[in-house]
Amino acid sequence: MTAPAPLRAAVGRRVWQGVFHGFYRSTTIDGHRVPACGPVLLASNHTGLIDGPLVYGLAPRPAHFVVKQEMFHGISGFILTQMGQIPIDRSSADRTAITTALAVLARGGVVGVFPEGSRGLGDVAAVHAGVTFLAMASGAPVVPVACLGTRPLGGSVSRPPRPGRRLAVVFGDPFTLTPPPGLPRREASRLLTEQVRSTLADHVRASAARTGIAIYDTPPAGLEDAS
Repeated sequence: MTAPAPLRAAVGRRVWQGVFHGFYRSTTIDGHRVPACGPVLLASNHTGLIDGPLVYGLAPRPAHFVVKQEMFHGISGFILTQMGQIPIDRSSADRTAITTALAVLARGGVVGVFPEGSRGLGDVAAVHAGVTFLAMASGAPVVPVACLGTRPLGGSVSRPPRPGRRLAVVFGDPFTLTPPPGLPRREASRLLTEQVRSTLADHVRASAARTGIAIYDTPPAGLEDAS
């Protein structure tokens, strides 16, 4: 499978940079921790609708994000395709998406994933093994990413925050996934996936404390979230 053209991701990144710097108080923190060259996997928590465009726009390198195929319809599908993003069928092991992501990494590019799989509290309580497979198959380091401020109090997972809100994307130290010797592949994958989960969860909590931006603005007791 041919990887999307790097220029598409580079142009799209510039577009989203302008959007987020123009409509929000958005900040990139520790972007220097993302390796300047070579294959990289960006693994981010996921709470709101704009997480993908935000990390994509504020990342220090153009990236190709793995995005659920349901988004590839109409105008949104056209934009995602033009910006070089990768559709994935989450109902099964999507070989086309995996092959495309590996092709991007093989040429030294950046692939972005949301290991939690869907929008939620963003506390990384559980993750899927896709990022583990990509890291093991490619040898690419994983950079944990904390995406903060995208889902305010009472906000729906399907609505963007109001303009002017403070947003932050915080990049952590890259780490590699090395299978423990002597373990069956399935067990090694389980252990490495837990390593991804715990590393990302720790980074998200530390980043929230550092920036003062909550992972997810939990409603006071007695109030229900609108999602």
